[in-house]
Amino acid sequence: QVQLVESGGGLVQPGGSLRLSCAASGTIFRIAGMGWDRQAPGKERELVADITSTGSTNYADSVKGRFTISRDNAKNTVYLQMNSLKPEDTAVYYCNADAQSYPVGTLRRYWGQGTQVTASL
Repeated sequence: QVQLVESGGGLVQPGGSLRLSCAASGTIFRIAGMGWDRQAPGKERELVADITSTGSTNYADSVKGRFTISRDNAKNTVYLQMNSLKPEDTAVYYCNADAQSYPVGTLRRYWGQGTQVTASL
């Protein structure tokens, strides 16, 4: 099994910055893609950004130019640097990882517990 633990959420004024971290632990043979989704109250969960094991990235149009996803493969950790935060970025942010626990097996998607990000005066 693989566990994902997020940190770094909180309250920030509009225009401010936050950095989220998500560390994977447990029985890990390899991790392929990692990423972040978010869910605002009354809205569906949406992709924020994802990153492959080789560093290719993908972003939602709403965060391009403001958010940066990165990862440290040696630490099994993915980061989300969020700059110029807007009130509409307020949501619970969930990290995810496509991980394989044993050499013989398949990738499975795991999710973190979520961390609240609030951009408000």
